[in-house]
Formats: sequence, structure tokens, C-alpha cells
Amino acid sequence: MAVEPVGALEMERKFQADDCDDAKKMSKKSFNESKKLWEIAAPAIITAVSQFSIGFVSVAFVGHLGSLELAAISVVQNVIEGFVYGVMLGMGSALETLCGQAVGAERFDMLGIYLQRSCVITLVTSLFLTPFYVFTSPILKLLHQDKRIAEIAGKYAIWVIPQLYAYALNFPVQKFLQAQSKIWVMTIINVVVLVFHIVLNWVLVTKLGHGLLGAAMAGNISWWLVVLAQNIYVISGFFPESWTGFSILAFKSLWNFVKLSLASAVMLCLELWYFTVVILMVGWLKNPEIKVDAVSTSLDLQLWVLMITLGFNAAISVRVSNELGAGRPKAAKFSVVIAVITSTIVGVVFTVAVIATKNYYPRMFSDKPEVLHETSKLSYFLAATIFLMSIQPILHGVAVGAGWQYSVAIINVVCYYIIGLPLGACLGYIANIGVNGIWTGMLVGTLLQTIVLMYKMWKANWRKEAIYAEERIRTYGDQPSQDGIEQTGSRGTSPLPVVT
Repeated sequence: MAVEPVGALEMERKFQADDCDDAKKMSKKSFNESKKLWEIAAPAIITAVSQFSIGFVSVAFVGHLGSLELAAISVVQNVIEGFVYGVMLGMGSALETLCGQAVGAERFDMLGIYLQRSCVITLVTSLFLTPFYVFTSPILKLLHQDKRIAEIAGKYAIWVIPQLYAYALNFPVQKFLQAQSKIWVMTIINVVVLVFHIVLNWVLVTKLGHGLLGAAMAGNISWWLVVLAQNIYVISGFFPESWTGFSILAFKSLWNFVKLSLASAVMLCLELWYFTVVILMVGWLKNPEIKVDAVSTSLDLQLWVLMITLGFNAAISVRVSNELGAGRPKAAKFSVVIAVITSTIVGVVFTVAVIATKNYYPRMFSDKPEVLHETSKLSYFLAATIFLMSIQPILHGVAVGAGWQYSVAIINVVCYYIIGLPLGACLGYIANIGVNGIWTGMLVGTLLQTIVLMYKMWKANWRKEAIYAEERIRTYGDQPSQDGIEQTGSRGTSPLPVVT
């Protein structure tokens, strides 16, 4: 029998030791990256879920009043407020870039100016959006929605106009706080208000019997409590460098700010409006009341889960932009891998939970046997959507971090509006499959978009992306000082903000 040389045995042991060391290093690296993601994602998730749950709670209380009331509030939240929410969140998102640049350049004095400029723009935008609330009823009738639902929805929309102006102030303040890593204070404010909102709905809707008006009053009060608490926190002396009081400079350079705000809104709105159009398409079916209730209930639950994955969206956007800005393309790519794996695991958990509770979760929204049955039948479609939407926001976050907003907006248009919705219309109306056909089209568009974005991430040249990031930092990072001389801070060029 041949005897293996001693040198070969020693070499084999060395390879095994190296493999073990590599495994330990990879495990430690993965743990550290996951920890960084969760440090950003956890408070962002809690904040997003708390704010979305304000509307979620209202739907849950109103759903026990009757199917017409449930359909009305669902249509307003998914169509009118979904449209407005997307615009406002997108407009406020311009501060993610500008406040981050100011922090990186150590020009903290500009943060307050940027915040005020953004508030001016979002408040003016809310004025232009107010007619959508005032004319909700004729708009819904023009879109061939059920007349009874449209009439009730029109009244409710007028009652919740104060929430529109709360959105206008909420999102700029949020971005101002996030840029300075003051996320947990914002999170605590939103959680406390959510608890208060539940009690307020119980009092106004259930105990006092004010119905839809009570739900509207509760929503208005709760949203303005969030806004007032966050604004008091900003102006109460906790930010001596970044908030120095109101300034006339807030009204200067508004046009450039508007262009950046609009660019930030495009990609997000294309995403949110996709689900809005689905609700409208279901409303065009025959006898839509029960179908709208079932689909709206399902999408409300899906959007609630989406608020969780949006926390990872914020986290991976920060991680990718930080690593690319620091010239570490391999680290950026590794962050993407860890984020996708983490969010997918979360998605699998929720997918299984939906299927396991398909006969129970609809009871949170309605007591009507017809609505419960119809919602339960859609559970598998909902589970598939939730799984895909656990991955998709991560890919969007990578796009924001790498600066791919325009290309992703084009991908959204093709996958959603050229393929997904027309396919859903063909299956739902021409093939007469109804709600299942419309939702199948939506799923196909979402799946196609996810595949295209995954391919784009996989084929990306991350070294080139790091070079592009360096060019953007050099171009946009510096801010003019008050004496007209460009100032870059103590580090020369201005890196992207590092959130810890």
C-alpha cells in the first residue's frame, strides 16, 4: 500500500486550517455586516410600520361598520392617499441627498436651510394636491367606480384633508433627523402616537359611534401629533449646529430644489401607483363592492409588510452609498448580498404566516362572510406578492445608493405598466378570470421587475460604480461658504454620510 508523503499530509492539514480560518472570517464578516444593516433598519422599520399602521388601524375599526364604509376608506387610502403619500415622500426624499452632503462637508448650518426649503416646496405641493381630496367623488365616478362607494369616499376624503398637510411637514423632518442619525427619537414618537391612535379610534368610532367621521378625526389628530412632536424636537435646542432658526435663505435656489425633489419622487411613485391602479381595475368589475373590500384588505396587509422591508431599503441604501463613496466596491457588493439574504428570510416568514392564517387574518378587517371568503381565496396570491416584495425594496435601495434611479424608473414603466397591468386587464376582463386574473398580471410584472433588477445588480461593475460615486462626491459634496469661498470641511472632499 502506497504511503502518502509527510509533506503532502502537512499541506492537506494546512489547507483544512486555511479553509476553517476563511470560514471563520466570512462568518465574522457576515455577522458584522448584518449588525450594521440592523442598526439602521430596526428603527426605520418601527417608524415606517408605526406610521403606516395609523391608516391600518382606521381601516380595521371602520371595517366593522359595514362593507360600503370599508370599501370607501380603502379606496381613499389606496387611491387618493396612496397617490399623495408617494408624491410627498418622494418630494421629501431630496433631503436624503442634500442633508447627507451637508453632514459630510461638516456644513451643519445648511441642514436647517435645506429643511425649510423642503417644507416650503412640500407645502406648496400640498396646495396643488388638495383638489384631489375635494373632488374625490367625481374623480372616482369618472374612473367608473361604484357610485355608492364614490359618494361615501368623497365625504371621507374631505374630512382627512388635514392629513395631507401633515404629510408635507412630516417627511422633510424625517429626512433631517435621519441624516444626523437621530432615528430612535423619531421612532419613539411614532410608537407612542400609534398607541394613542388606537385608543382614539376606539373612543370615536366604537364608543361614541361617529363612524367614518370619527376615523377621520382620529387620523387627523394622530398625524398632527407626530408632526408637532418631531418639529418641537428639532427647534428645542437639541440641534444647535444644524438648526439656527428660520431664515430667508429658505426661499432661495428653490427651482434647483424642486428639480431634485421631482427626480426623487418619480421612481417611488411609479412603484406605489402600481397598486393603486390594481384597486381601480378591480373596481371596474361587475358587483365590485365585495371584490374591492377583499383586494383592499389584502393589499393593506401587504403594504404593512412592505413597511418592514422598506427599513432594509433605507439600510442598504446607506450601506451601498457609504461603501461606494469610501471606494470599497467589494464591501458594497457584499452588503447587497447580506441584505438580500436577510430580507428574503423575513419574507419567507411572512409568506408562511399568511398561508397559515388565511382563514383568520381577514377577520381583523370585516365581519361579513362574503368579504372573509373572498379575502381568504386571495391568500396565495397575497403570499406570493409578499415574498417578491421582500426582495424588491432591497434592490430599489441598492439603486438609490448607486444612483440608478432613472434606469430603475424605466424598468418600472416597462415591467409594471407595459407588461403587468395590460396582462392583468386581459386576464381579468377579456379572459373573464376577474380578480385572480388582475392579480396574476400584477404578480407577473413584479416578478419580471425583480428578475431584471437582480440581473442588473449581478452584472454591475462595482469598481466603476465606486468611481462614479467619487465623481458625484467631488461634484456635489462641496457647499459654498458664507464668504463666497468654497469650503469642503476638514477632510477635503465631502464623503457620503455614515449612519451608525
